[in-house]
Amino acid sequence: MDEQVERLVEKTWGKVLSTPPHARLMIAISGIPGSGKTSLARVMAERINQLYKKEHPELPPIAFAVPMDGYHLTRAQLAQMPDPELAAARRGAAFTFDPEKFLKLVKLLREEITPDTPTVHAPSFDHAVKDPVEDDIAIPPTSRVIFFEGNYLSLDKEPWNTAAKLMDELWFVEVDFETARKRLIRRHVAAGIAKDEADADKRARENDLVNGREIVDNRMNVQEIIFSNDDRSWDP
Repeated sequence: MDEQVERLVEKTWGKVLSTPPHARLMIAISGIPGSGKTSLARVMAERINQLYKKEHPELPPIAFAVPMDGYHLTRAQLAQMPDPELAAARRGAAFTFDPEKFLKLVKLLREEITPDTPTVHAPSFDHAVKDPVEDDIAIPPTSRVIFFEGNYLSLDKEPWNTAAKLMDELWFVEVDFETARKRLIRRHVAAGIAKDEADADKRARENDLVNGREIVDNRMNVQEIIFSNDDRSWDP
Protein backbone atom coordinates (compact mmCIF):
# COMPACT_ATOMS: atom_id res chain seq x y z
CA MET A 1 0.00 0.00 0.00
CA ASP A 2 2.86 2.34 0.87
CA GLU A 3 4.00 3.62 -2.55
CA GLN A 4 0.47 4.29 -3.72
CA VAL A 5 -0.43 6.00 -0.45
CA GLU A 6 2.67 8.20 -0.56
CA ARG A 7 1.69 9.47 -4.00
CA LEU A 8 -1.92 10.03 -2.97
CA VAL A 9 -0.90 11.83 0.21
CA GLU A 10 1.37 14.16 -1.75
CA LYS A 11 -1.34 14.83 -4.32
CA THR A 12 -4.05 15.37 -1.71
CA TRP A 13 -1.88 17.63 0.43
CA GLY A 14 -1.31 19.83 -2.61
CA LYS A 15 -5.05 20.06 -3.09
CA VAL A 16 -5.53 20.86 0.61
CA LEU A 17 -3.17 23.81 0.30
CA SER A 18 -5.08 25.15 -2.70
CA THR A 19 -8.56 24.67 -1.21
CA PRO A 20 -10.06 27.94 0.10
CA PRO A 21 -10.64 28.02 3.88
CA HIS A 22 -14.40 28.32 3.34
CA ALA A 23 -14.58 25.08 1.33
CA ARG A 24 -14.06 21.38 1.92
CA LEU A 25 -11.97 19.00 -0.15
CA MET A 26 -14.21 15.96 -0.63
CA ILE A 27 -12.91 12.65 -1.98
CA ALA A 28 -15.05 9.52 -2.40
CA ILE A 29 -13.30 6.15 -2.20
CA SER A 30 -15.26 3.22 -3.58
CA GLY A 31 -14.62 -0.40 -4.42
CA ILE A 32 -16.16 -3.83 -4.17
CA PRO A 33 -16.73 -5.40 -0.74
CA GLY A 34 -13.39 -6.50 0.68
CA SER A 35 -11.34 -4.18 -1.50
CA GLY A 36 -9.74 -2.31 1.40
CA LYS A 37 -11.39 1.09 0.81
CA THR A 38 -12.09 1.52 4.53
CA SER A 39 -8.43 0.97 5.36
CA LEU A 40 -7.33 3.42 2.66
CA ALA A 41 -9.74 6.14 3.84
CA ARG A 42 -8.51 5.84 7.42
CA VAL A 43 -4.86 5.88 6.41
CA MET A 44 -5.35 8.90 4.18
CA ALA A 45 -7.11 10.86 6.94
CA GLU A 46 -4.36 9.97 9.42
CA ARG A 47 -1.57 10.99 7.03
CA ILE A 48 -3.16 14.31 6.08
CA ASN A 49 -3.72 15.08 9.76
CA GLN A 50 -0.07 14.33 10.50
CA LEU A 51 1.06 16.81 7.85
CA TYR A 52 -1.41 19.42 9.09
CA LYS A 53 -0.29 19.01 12.70
CA LYS A 54 3.33 19.71 11.75
CA GLU A 55 2.32 23.11 10.42
CA HIS A 56 -0.49 23.84 12.88
CA PRO A 57 0.22 21.95 16.13
CA GLU A 58 -2.27 24.06 18.06
CA LEU A 59 -5.24 23.37 15.77
CA PRO A 60 -7.60 20.35 15.66
CA PRO A 61 -7.32 17.68 12.93
CA ILE A 62 -8.45 18.70 9.48
CA ALA A 63 -9.15 15.35 7.78
CA PHE A 64 -12.00 12.94 8.48
CA ALA A 65 -13.05 9.54 7.14
CA VAL A 66 -16.80 9.08 6.75
CA PRO A 67 -18.13 5.57 6.10
CA MET A 68 -21.27 4.87 4.07
CA ASP A 69 -22.28 1.96 6.36
CA GLY A 70 -24.61 4.13 8.43
CA TYR A 71 -26.84 4.49 5.38
CA HIS A 72 -27.91 0.85 5.42
CA LEU A 73 -31.67 0.52 5.67
CA THR A 74 -32.65 -0.77 9.10
CA ARG A 75 -33.83 -4.34 9.57
CA ALA A 76 -37.31 -2.94 10.21
CA GLN A 77 -37.24 -1.15 6.84
CA LEU A 78 -36.05 -4.29 5.08
CA ALA A 79 -38.91 -6.21 6.68
CA GLN A 80 -41.37 -3.81 5.01
CA MET A 81 -40.06 -4.52 1.50
CA PRO A 82 -42.13 -6.61 -0.95
CA ASP A 83 -39.80 -9.58 -0.43
CA PRO A 84 -38.42 -9.25 3.12
CA GLU A 85 -36.54 -12.55 2.96
CA LEU A 86 -34.69 -11.52 -0.19
CA ALA A 87 -33.99 -8.05 1.22
CA ALA A 88 -32.44 -9.57 4.36
CA ALA A 89 -30.38 -12.05 2.36
CA ARG A 90 -29.13 -9.34 0.00
CA ARG A 91 -28.39 -6.76 2.68
CA GLY A 92 -25.46 -4.76 1.39
CA ALA A 93 -26.82 -4.55 -2.16
CA ALA A 94 -27.43 -1.04 -3.48
CA PHE A 95 -31.20 -1.33 -3.01
CA THR A 96 -30.73 -1.97 0.73
CA PHE A 97 -29.22 1.49 1.30
CA ASP A 98 -30.76 4.95 1.56
CA PRO A 99 -28.84 6.93 -1.07
CA GLU A 100 -31.12 9.98 -0.85
CA LYS A 101 -30.21 10.33 2.82
CA PHE A 102 -26.52 10.04 1.94
CA LEU A 103 -26.94 12.66 -0.78
CA LYS A 104 -28.35 15.07 1.82
CA LEU A 105 -25.17 14.65 3.89
CA VAL A 106 -22.96 15.31 0.87
CA LYS A 107 -24.91 18.44 -0.05
CA LEU A 108 -24.69 19.70 3.51
CA LEU A 109 -20.93 19.21 3.65
CA ARG A 110 -20.56 20.86 0.25
CA GLU A 111 -21.98 24.12 1.59
CA GLU A 112 -19.63 27.02 2.27
CA ILE A 113 -18.02 27.01 5.71
CA THR A 114 -18.80 30.13 7.72
CA PRO A 115 -18.33 31.13 11.39
CA ASP A 116 -21.89 29.86 11.93
CA THR A 117 -21.38 26.46 10.33
CA PRO A 118 -22.56 23.82 12.81
CA THR A 119 -21.19 20.36 13.47
CA VAL A 120 -22.79 17.93 11.02
CA HIS A 121 -23.83 14.49 12.24
CA ALA A 122 -23.85 11.28 10.22
CA PRO A 123 -25.04 7.79 11.16
CA SER A 124 -22.70 4.93 12.00
CA PHE A 125 -23.39 1.20 11.84
CA ASP A 126 -23.41 -0.95 14.96
CA HIS A 127 -22.48 -4.52 14.02
CA ALA A 128 -23.57 -5.75 17.45
CA VAL A 129 -27.18 -4.68 16.90
CA LYS A 130 -26.88 -4.95 13.09
CA ASP A 131 -28.45 -1.55 12.46
CA PRO A 132 -27.41 2.07 11.91
CA VAL A 133 -26.98 4.45 14.85
CA GLU A 134 -28.32 7.90 14.03
CA ASP A 135 -26.15 11.03 14.48
CA ASP A 136 -23.27 8.97 15.86
CA ILE A 137 -20.49 10.54 13.77
CA ALA A 138 -19.78 14.22 14.47
CA ILE A 139 -18.14 16.15 11.63
CA PRO A 140 -17.07 19.58 12.94
CA PRO A 141 -16.60 22.60 10.69
CA THR A 142 -12.84 22.24 11.24
CA SER A 143 -12.99 18.99 9.21
CA ARG A 144 -12.12 20.44 5.84
CA VAL A 145 -10.88 17.25 4.14
CA ILE A 146 -13.48 14.50 3.93
CA PHE A 147 -12.70 10.99 2.72
CA PHE A 148 -16.01 9.25 2.10
CA GLU A 149 -15.78 5.50 1.69
CA GLY A 150 -18.36 2.99 0.51
CA ASN A 151 -19.23 0.43 -2.12
CA TYR A 152 -21.46 2.60 -4.30
CA LEU A 153 -19.80 6.00 -4.28
CA SER A 154 -18.88 5.78 -7.97
CA LEU A 155 -21.96 3.81 -9.09
CA ASP A 156 -23.39 5.36 -12.25
CA LYS A 157 -27.00 5.12 -11.13
CA GLU A 158 -29.24 7.75 -9.57
CA PRO A 159 -28.94 9.16 -6.98
CA TRP A 160 -25.47 7.73 -6.29
CA ASN A 161 -24.03 9.49 -9.33
CA THR A 162 -25.56 12.81 -8.23
CA ALA A 163 -23.64 12.53 -4.96
CA ALA A 164 -20.52 11.49 -6.86
CA LYS A 165 -20.65 14.61 -9.02
CA LEU A 166 -20.46 16.76 -5.89
CA MET A 167 -17.08 15.27 -4.97
CA ASP A 168 -13.76 16.84 -5.89
CA GLU A 169 -12.37 13.44 -6.82
CA LEU A 170 -13.52 9.83 -7.15
CA TRP A 171 -11.08 7.06 -6.25
CA PHE A 172 -11.60 3.36 -6.86
CA VAL A 173 -9.81 0.55 -5.04
CA GLU A 174 -9.37 -2.33 -7.45
CA VAL A 175 -8.92 -5.90 -6.22
CA ASP A 176 -9.34 -9.33 -7.75
CA PHE A 177 -12.49 -11.09 -6.60
CA GLU A 178 -10.64 -14.06 -5.09
CA THR A 179 -8.57 -11.84 -2.78
CA ALA A 180 -11.75 -10.00 -1.80
CA ARG A 181 -13.54 -13.30 -1.11
CA LYS A 182 -10.82 -14.45 1.31
CA ARG A 183 -10.91 -11.12 3.14
CA LEU A 184 -14.70 -11.22 3.36
CA ILE A 185 -14.63 -14.70 4.91
CA ARG A 186 -12.30 -13.45 7.66
CA ARG A 187 -14.38 -10.31 8.18
CA HIS A 188 -17.76 -12.07 8.34
CA VAL A 189 -16.57 -14.64 10.86
CA ALA A 190 -14.85 -12.01 13.03
CA ALA A 191 -17.93 -9.74 12.99
CA GLY A 192 -20.32 -12.57 13.77
CA ILE A 193 -22.15 -12.07 10.46
CA ALA A 194 -21.48 -15.73 9.64
CA LYS A 195 -21.33 -18.68 12.03
CA ASP A 196 -18.30 -20.27 10.34
CA GLU A 197 -16.06 -20.02 7.27
CA ALA A 198 -18.42 -22.06 5.08
CA ASP A 199 -21.32 -19.76 5.92
CA ALA A 200 -19.09 -16.71 5.35
CA ASP A 201 -17.97 -18.04 1.98
CA LYS A 202 -21.60 -18.58 0.93
CA ARG A 203 -22.47 -15.01 1.86
CA ALA A 204 -19.42 -13.65 0.06
CA ARG A 205 -20.21 -15.55 -3.15
CA GLU A 206 -23.97 -15.10 -3.19
CA ASN A 207 -24.22 -11.52 -2.00
CA ASP A 208 -21.01 -9.50 -1.60
CA LEU A 209 -19.39 -10.49 -4.88
CA VAL A 210 -22.68 -10.23 -6.75
CA ASN A 211 -22.81 -6.64 -5.51
CA GLY A 212 -19.17 -6.31 -6.52
CA ARG A 213 -20.02 -7.20 -10.10
CA GLU A 214 -22.63 -4.45 -10.22
CA ILE A 215 -20.11 -1.99 -8.79
CA VAL A 216 -17.44 -2.86 -11.37
CA ASP A 217 -19.82 -3.01 -14.34
CA ASN A 218 -21.47 0.34 -13.56
CA ARG A 219 -18.51 2.38 -12.37
CA MET A 220 -18.26 6.03 -13.30
CA ASN A 221 -15.03 7.52 -14.59
CA VAL A 222 -12.68 8.04 -11.64
CA GLN A 223 -9.58 10.14 -11.09
CA GLU A 224 -7.59 7.44 -9.30
CA ILE A 225 -7.47 3.65 -9.43
CA ILE A 226 -5.61 2.16 -6.47
CA PHE A 227 -4.57 -1.47 -6.68
CA SER A 228 -5.17 -3.62 -3.62
CA ASN A 229 -3.33 -6.91 -3.14
CA ASP A 230 -2.73 -9.75 -0.65
CA ASP A 231 -0.93 -7.44 1.77
CA ARG A 232 -2.86 -7.72 5.07
CA SER A 233 -2.59 -3.93 5.52
CA TRP A 234 -5.46 -3.76 3.02
CA ASP A 235 -7.76 -5.88 5.19
CA PRO A 236 -10.96 -3.98 6.05
